[in-house]
Amino acid sequence: MKNRRIKIRDILKSTKPGTTVKAKGWVRTKRGNKNLNFIALNDGSTIHSIQIVVDVPEFEDNILQQITTGACISVNGTLVESMGKGQTVEIQAKEIKVYGTADPETYPLQKKGHSLEFLREIAHLRPRTNTFGAVLRVRHAMAFAIHKYFNDRGFCCLHTPIITGSDAEGAGNMFRVSTLDPECLPRTENGAVDYSRDFFGRETKLTVSGQLEGELAALALSEIYTFGPTFRAENSNTARHLAEFWMVEPEMAFYDLTDNMDLAEDFIKHLINHALTNCMDDLEFLNKMYDRDLVARMNSIVDNNFARLTYTEAVEILKKSGKDFEFPVNWGCDLQSEHETFLVETHFKKPVILTDYPRDIKAFYMKQNEGSKTVRAMDVLFPRIGEIIGGSQREENHEKLSARARELKIPEKDIWWYLETRKFGTAPHSGFGLGFERLILFVTGMSNIRDVIPFPRTPKNAEF
Repeated sequence: MKNRRIKIRDILKSTKPGTTVKAKGWVRTKRGNKNLNFIALNDGSTIHSIQIVVDVPEFEDNILQQITTGACISVNGTLVESMGKGQTVEIQAKEIKVYGTADPETYPLQKKGHSLEFLREIAHLRPRTNTFGAVLRVRHAMAFAIHKYFNDRGFCCLHTPIITGSDAEGAGNMFRVSTLDPECLPRTENGAVDYSRDFFGRETKLTVSGQLEGELAALALSEIYTFGPTFRAENSNTARHLAEFWMVEPEMAFYDLTDNMDLAEDFIKHLINHALTNCMDDLEFLNKMYDRDLVARMNSIVDNNFARLTYTEAVEILKKSGKDFEFPVNWGCDLQSEHETFLVETHFKKPVILTDYPRDIKAFYMKQNEGSKTVRAMDVLFPRIGEIIGGSQREENHEKLSARARELKIPEKDIWWYLETRKFGTAPHSGFGLGFERLILFVTGMSNIRDVIPFPRTPKNAEF
């Protein structure tokens, strides 16, 4: 269509000065004198802005006065070779239309250099900054790469329920979903809340994982993956925790633990390589502004095989390290961040996959090793992040799975459907979960998980 808007990303790639173009976007900066103005315009399609050259005498003062940082404008003009540094072309403005002004006295992003803490307080505007534009474009690229990876390998995307009656992890930190009036709760004879009168006729909560439902489909379709929001009601105000976050959870029939590890390593290398191939402009910006080692670290992940060892071997390494850990290391303990950091960043200097954890610190559904107190679990540990993937070979034996659930006091009435899959055509199967925001933390070099999700949900914060 003639004179249609062209994205700035595509304009900057143009090699045909002299053509007429139309650009639309938001003003990042405006400078100049009484004869010439220079406007940096960005539309979010790229980290780079395009320079608009304005011959001041050709425009009404009223129009130019409305063009301040944050204003939204449309520009018709001629593409010309740029005389400045940083880009090959710029637009010589012929016509400017102002869609929306931004009062310089009240627009919060008038100046550069705002702290990330300040920007979290204006989450409705922070996507307009270079930093969050870059983060959100990388996040999009990673989401696309996830779907493409699994689709190309014959996996089926499964949409699992957000509202559930089961706790997949057994952690108990779940958000309740109810239509009952909190001012007048119905009670049973013993005084408990009568959830039979609730919308679903039972107590329901927001899911912590789509894994259990994913297993059901894998035992019919062979290979599936889920990609959706999950929720945990942990009162954790840390740089690594969110109350609402996204999980990628593949489940595969006929995979053992080694197959599971092979897939996890290939999967995450593919994602990082996709970012290096398709997001370099944004990565170079983030590398310069936030993490000078970002691109080099990403390349090292792609170029090296992950170390693989058992939990028992890891404990021995930690004990012999001579390092005075804040949390002492003993067989059977849950490894802390300092332990994972030592293994990844000091001892092996590359990602680590730990396997065969003590069963007492892992979930009920993990397959038990014969004659051992361990289960066929695996965790992928990354530099700066710690655990980025957690998974296991699932227990396919009905009797063993039922016994383990009873041992952990998980009511059979809540997971009868899950147990029943082991009675009819059971099969060896495995799966894992990737914390999407933790992946984005690694790929962007950001240090706080609240800065890699558009609108973070944390304790006392659900405003936007």
